[in-house]
Amino acid sequence: MLKQSQILEVENLHTWFSGDGGTARAVDGVSFTVNKGETFALLGESGCGKSVTSLSIMRLVPEPGGKIVQGRVVLHGQDLLQLPETQMRDVRGSRIAMIFQEPMTSLNPVLKVGEQIEETAVRHKTLKEGQTPKQKAIELLTAVGIPDPQRRYGEYPHQLSGGMKQRVMIAIALAGDPELLIADEPTTALDVTIQSQVLQLMRELQAKTHMAVMLITHDLGVVAEMADRVAVMYAGQIVEQASREDFFKAPKHPYSIKLFESLPTRTKRNQRLAVIQGSVPSLAAEFKGCRFEPRCQFAIEACKDNVPVWQSFNGESEVVGVMCHRFDPRFESQFNSQAQKNS
Repeated sequence: MLKQSQILEVENLHTWFSGDGGTARAVDGVSFTVNKGETFALLGESGCGKSVTSLSIMRLVPEPGGKIVQGRVVLHGQDLLQLPETQMRDVRGSRIAMIFQEPMTSLNPVLKVGEQIEETAVRHKTLKEGQTPKQKAIELLTAVGIPDPQRRYGEYPHQLSGGMKQRVMIAIALAGDPELLIADEPTTALDVTIQSQVLQLMRELQAKTHMAVMLITHDLGVVAEMADRVAVMYAGQIVEQASREDFFKAPKHPYSIKLFESLPTRTKRNQRLAVIQGSVPSLAAEFKGCRFEPRCQFAIEACKDNVPVWQSFNGESEVVGVMCHRFDPRFESQFNSQAQKNS
């Protein structure tokens, strides 16, 4: 049931891909909510299921191999997974918009950038009274900080820099006046200076439009700068959720802890950085225990044969959730015994 401030609820989402190597459970029981006006960050390494989660929300999972096999994606009380495709086309771009990872492959190389912005505005009927599509496109190019928007309107994607192409992608996303903007690694292909400019632009636009942002990233620095709440993904599942303050002050899941330990800091100069031993498990594997157990510094025998269940408790700013046996009362004594042996 959606609370009044929530605009999106993803519940027990499963998206699988079938192929010669078996069935890969790219998204395997993911649940979260996004609130109005907030930035919700989905954090994790490549291949953990972040992008597939966003494509599932938009119902853009590649077919025939990919399929949403279970779950609900509820936008203002309406389950998007139950809509016919004709109605879903009205949702994409207007109520939910998406910025894809690589703008060069997302923009049409044979259409001028102005025409691509116009197409979205006309399709979703966001032109103001008396406003022409060209005027709307130039207004959006101005809003995303592109210099000389009159000239850029008539240029092709290959004539723009990487940062400008990303700004055009943001302009296209904004053309439908969305309630929720999904930004999939929006700064990955950009240099550090341009990254900062794009993130600042997104903050400013969010403040003006009050839209929610679902930010997909593997960069803890971007999360620290942008997020209100954080969800950490590992091997197709969300293993931790918390506010940004709680997450950065005291990460709970062993995977999150290892991510922080691997960050370079001034105090770690001339020292080897921590690494997470082992590798991410195949998503085609059958799991009977914790998926992080082979790489976990806290693992006990129970972790091998028992699937962890979600544990919730109060953090300093809001409820924190974690999928780890360390916080399960059933295994508390075993972890205490393990800690005593290691001390």
